[in-house]
Amino acid sequence: MKKPISIQYFLLLLLSLQSGMLAFAQKANQSAAKKPLIVFVTGDHEYSGESTLPIVAAELEKNYGFRTKVLKAFPDHNAEENIPGLEALKEADIAVFFLRWRRLPADQVQLIEDYLKTGKPLIGFRTTTHSFNYPAGHPLEKWNTFGEMAFNAPPGWGGKAKHTHYGHKSSTDVSIIAAEAKNVLLTGVANNFHARSWLYQVLPNFPSNGSTALLMGHSVNSENPAAYDNPVAWTGINSYGAKFFFTTLGHPEDFDQEPFQRLVINAFHWVAGKPIPKKWAGKMEINVPYRD
Repeated sequence: MKKPISIQYFLLLLLSLQSGMLAFAQKANQSAAKKPLIVFVTGDHEYSGESTLPIVAAELEKNYGFRTKVLKAFPDHNAEENIPGLEALKEADIAVFFLRWRRLPADQVQLIEDYLKTGKPLIGFRTTTHSFNYPAGHPLEKWNTFGEMAFNAPPGWGGKAKHTHYGHKSSTDVSIIAAEAKNVLLTGVANNFHARSWLYQVLPNFPSNGSTALLMGHSVNSENPAAYDNPVAWTGINSYGAKFFFTTLGHPEDFDQEPFQRLVINAFHWVAGKPIPKKWAGKMEINVPYRD
């Protein structure tokens, strides 16, 4: 006849199980904490960044060992004065910006400034060169030069009237700059590809402050007969001492191009100080409409 299990034995068994579960949970939490946290800050009227970047974020979590949080303008992409949740930048390891002509309140801008002052890395897309558009004399007017401060964008690009492109009916042939052909950030990126984005004119004031141009753009069907080739992606150290990657590409159709996807995935690893992936997880399906 089997002896009944004593209450003391049962309690010891229960305590052991609880201890094991606690240890497992602590290990899981520690493992998650080791994954870099990327905070995406989106708000643009035109390019659907609040729809393309969440797909990229999901891919980074699923296949590349990152944690992500996506912040969006509220109540929609046209809301220029509110991006809730910017407190997340306090915990971020990488900040990503896809903004256009915002006028955020001082407390929200302060959270962005606090992040910049940490010297942690950044990534920026397209209209982020002109993220803010405060009127002359406004206490936050200096933030109209956010592109210059954070991404070594050409001086004078802040605000509505100070940047130039070659027309919405044009597109861009992109090629790797020969001197950067062996740059690790360009691993797996095709030597030449076509982007739907119309080319931004950033020369002659770029590259600046020691930035390194990676890709050159050539305008196709330009609406400006004087159009000339301009860099479309660069890296560098910004005025806060932070490593950054920036691209003037960012049309939603660009995000569905494999060479651009490879570039973007590589950029996240590069700014995080992680090795560029030897194995490509595969092309993402990003079918997001452009808002004219």
